[in-house]
Amino acid sequence: MSLTPPVPRHSVLIVGCGSIGERHARCFRQTGRAAVAVHETNPQRAAHMATRYGLPITPDLAAGLAAGQFSSAVICTPAPLHVPLAIQCLEAGLHVLIEKPLSHSLTDIDRLQAVHACSNRHVAVAYVYHVYPFLRQARSFLQAGHFGPVLQVAVLSGHPFHLLRPAYATTYFRDRATGGGAVQDALTHLANWIESVVGPTDSVLCDCDHLALANVEVEDAVHVAARHGKTLVSYALNQFQAANESTIQFNAAGGSVKIEFHRQRWGTLAAGDTDWTWHECPVPERDSHFVAQANAFLDEVEGRPPILCSLTAGTATLRFNLACLAAAQSDRRVSCTAIPLPHE
Repeated sequence: MSLTPPVPRHSVLIVGCGSIGERHARCFRQTGRAAVAVHETNPQRAAHMATRYGLPITPDLAAGLAAGQFSSAVICTPAPLHVPLAIQCLEAGLHVLIEKPLSHSLTDIDRLQAVHACSNRHVAVAYVYHVYPFLRQARSFLQAGHFGPVLQVAVLSGHPFHLLRPAYATTYFRDRATGGGAVQDALTHLANWIESVVGPTDSVLCDCDHLALANVEVEDAVHVAARHGKTLVSYALNQFQAANESTIQFNAAGGSVKIEFHRQRWGTLAAGDTDWTWHECPVPERDSHFVAQANAFLDEVEGRPPILCSLTAGTATLRFNLACLAAAQSDRRVSCTAIPLPHE
């Protein structure tokens, strides 16, 4: 006797099918909880998604939304389209997951917030670090205050971007206006997660430059000195070093917490101890995090406690991104809250 598979409770539309859109489509389908369709204006990409994954294509976004076929949308277009598309989907009654960064400017952010407030729908920003098991465990330890308040944070991160994303020069990455450059592409992930631990960034000093990546002019190396109240945070990141390694160390009066992304582990060293105590949290492969993110989003849509980045937190990180770029251009410290909305 064969059992009929359960009908998925959710219908998810992936809007934009570049590399991250394809990953979201694949991973939402892997949850087994969602029927997945895609909207893609590039005919070759649309054909690829239909052929490789057998997914239905929604060629006309407005008509698809008006037909009421979908309960949620995942916005995976270049950054300048995130906000208008999110507003369009919310107004059509969909829950929305928006890829990072939230935008490349503050244009219509206030409108997005207003539409969301009136929508009775869930919005999250897809900063995937929020589902990493080792990061969630480390954050819980830090927020419990076992070593006292965090006083200083040091972030050291780098990767060979040309090997990990060989087509980078023909994607959004090549232009800050489409969300490219090291600040908006890579540093933003780390900053968003640091802010989830120690709160929004107050102000930044930033030095960044293009040093190595071929065929682009956007920055591929960044140094930032940030303030979060009394907590000092330093970031050093590049996108050309040989090793794909990232380390974060939180220092408090009672001890330190170290996070090693490349080993998927976190450790503690209490004041007076001589050796780190490590907690290993490996996952089978990279899609695991994105499947976990998809499940977390669907959980939140169903009313479970949220664990993903909220619209409010995503807006704070957008202000961090813009403040870094403004600080680098002006060679001065810039307040994140002083970045004005376009109409101010």
